[in-house]
Amino acid sequence: MSRRKGAKTGTERDVEAVLDDLYTTPPADFIARREELAAAAKAAGHVDDTRRIRAARRPTLAAWAANLLLRSQPQESRQFLELGQALREAYRTLDAVGINELSEQRRRIVAALSGQVAQLAQEAGHRLSDQVRQDVESTLRAVLTDQDAADQWAGGRLEGALTPPSDFPGTAPSAGATHKPRRETTTPQPSARTRAKNELAERRRQREERLTHARTAAEETARRLRDARTEEAEAEAARQQARDRHDQAHQQVSAAEQRLQQAQQELQRADREQQEAEERSHAAADAHARARQEAREAERELKRLTSRKG
Repeated sequence: MSRRKGAKTGTERDVEAVLDDLYTTPPADFIARREELAAAAKAAGHVDDTRRIRAARRPTLAAWAANLLLRSQPQESRQFLELGQALREAYRTLDAVGINELSEQRRRIVAALSGQVAQLAQEAGHRLSDQVRQDVESTLRAVLTDQDAADQWAGGRLEGALTPPSDFPGTAPSAGATHKPRRETTTPQPSARTRAKNELAERRRQREERLTHARTAAEETARRLRDARTEEAEAEAARQQARDRHDQAHQQVSAAEQRLQQAQQELQRADREQQEAEERSHAAADAHARARQEAREAERELKRLTSRKG
């Protein structure tokens, strides 16, 4: 049976999963992990997989952190990509006021998501410096601004930080870029003026709809980020409580172990004392038996001497 065009074989899916895992490996461990995975693929006889794995380049710390966000928070990452698409569409159609409003929302969301990336990296054992966090924010801004950057990040295998385009949206469009209706050389008829007004009103309505959609998407993303931070804080508090209970239980176990050790020592001492007492008891019993024997013998001797005297 022929394989469906575009479908991946089990081996192809396996190597994709291996590469996904590799790019969430901290940069310090990347080379060793890559060689380990390549050696496993080679031992299995997968020549092409071995070549692809060995061709993987170690990501920077900022790129690794961005990859970690994508893999660790798939739902939020998907919403972030959808928000970027909505913002890019809005930037193409909105006026200066609308663009500035969305730009402010974009800055807040990027800052919040950057903080979440730093938290994920911290939990993985890597504290991000200010420069690395700036690179992470640059990558997130690029994802919101540029479709190619969004596609690269969505692949989950960034090797370096992404840079937003130089014409990053966020400022009011220049006067020369503002669209103006073409003026007619002759005086328009009333019906033409009506059509022009209707077209202008329709464009305004469409802009308002896109602005509303972009605002809603931005607010929803911000809300989910707040919820995620709340959940993280609650999880951290729960972990701290569990850690405290664990420490308390460990102290109780240690105290119980000390009491058990003392009890064992006391038991051993009692066993020795009992053994010594039993030995003394046996010795006393033996002495008593000997005394009784000697008394009987003395009595017999007395009787014998008495009978001879008579």
